[in-house]
Amino acid sequence: MPVVVIPLVSTLIVGFLMIAAIGQPIAAVTRAMTDWLNGLNGSNAVLLGGLLGLMMAFDMGGPVNKVAYTFGVASLASGNLHVMAAVMAAGMTPPLALALATLVRPRRFTPAERQAGEAAWLLGASFITEGAIPFAAADPIRVIPSLMIGSAVTGAMAMGLHASSPAPHGGIWVIGLIGKPLVWLVAIACGTVVSAACVVVAKHLGHAVRSGPEPMTVEPRQVPAVG
Repeated sequence: MPVVVIPLVSTLIVGFLMIAAIGQPIAAVTRAMTDWLNGLNGSNAVLLGGLLGLMMAFDMGGPVNKVAYTFGVASLASGNLHVMAAVMAAGMTPPLALALATLVRPRRFTPAERQAGEAAWLLGASFITEGAIPFAAADPIRVIPSLMIGSAVTGAMAMGLHASSPAPHGGIWVIGLIGKPLVWLVAIACGTVVSAACVVVAKHLGHAVRSGPEPMTVEPRQVPAVG
């Protein structure tokens, strides 16, 4: 049962739901988002780069992230190398930013998060955006918007400064293929610093709200003895 029957039956059920019920709406939304991104291409390069950065950091490997990545790969096929450079740079920023934040303000993170931050350096450098997921899952309200801001900065800078990449993946390890590599690295560094600063500030404000003001202490009144 656990080896053959349950996996087979559950796969058939989920597959049927994806084809008959869920797949078509998701495909329609994906097509609409892709068409919208195509409409921004060209003269609105900085806006497109910023939007792709927001999408890359929104769910870090989820459907929105995959739409942005697929759009970058499709742009490569059409001969536009700038979009992929922005997408890859923006996808590298979230793990790198959290690694930097754990290094700058370690007390704002749990021991497990600090350990994950050490691995996030390599994950971010390798364009594995999912390295930021443990932090986002633990504190999505503060972490995800902070990461989106920095990735938007990175994407906008990479597009605006005309960095290019013929490689659809690889991160820092394909730096030899990047057009204007120094510009590309500067865009990643700026977005990383922005996201890390936003995370640290958000964590600090959240800690202050949770702590609240110190409670007032009232000294007990001395009641004189009667009789």
